[in-house]
Amino acid sequence: MNLNIAYIRVSTVEQNEARQVEAMKRYRIDKVYQEKVSAKNTDRPKLLEMLDYAREGDTIYVADFSRLARSTKDLLELVELLESKGVQLVSIKENIDTSTPNGKLMLTMLGAINEFERANMLERQREGIAIAKAEGKYKGRKEVTIPDFDKHYKRYMNREVSKTQLAIELGVSRPTLDKLIKEHQQVS
Repeated sequence: MNLNIAYIRVSTVEQNEARQVEAMKRYRIDKVYQEKVSAKNTDRPKLLEMLDYAREGDTIYVADFSRLARSTKDLLELVELLESKGVQLVSIKENIDTSTPNGKLMLTMLGAINEFERANMLERQREGIAIAKAEGKYKGRKEVTIPDFDKHYKRYMNREVSKTQLAIELGVSRPTLDKLIKEHQQVS
């Protein structure tokens, strides 16, 4: 079942979220995540809870992109995360809907900029690793495998457990769990 999810945020307790709530009334919203916290970073309880909850086919609505993220970098990372999960994003003010051709074009342009920045960062990272290897300081990562991961994956997809809960259960970090889920989806 695909859900319409709203994310509503204001920066301070004194601010009123009524404008955002009103903007959402035009859409059939199934679940609302609302918080009063600064967007200085993406470490926000309701945002993280929403990102964990959203599944492939869901759509997230925001009044405008500034409610989701303050920096372009954070916004692009969130958009990339949602895209990798198959979750659509609709920004009402900017009139960008990632399920439409125009929305995809706008995101493609944002993504191209992000990809360029990421390629430069990865090149610097490779150079740093090469130097560390030459100095005998780099050993690499060990491979993580989880027996019966399919049953854990099914529980996650059925919303029986959140990513955070599953990561704790399996004794792995969230990024490692994301990698295991992505690998499982590619194999399945």
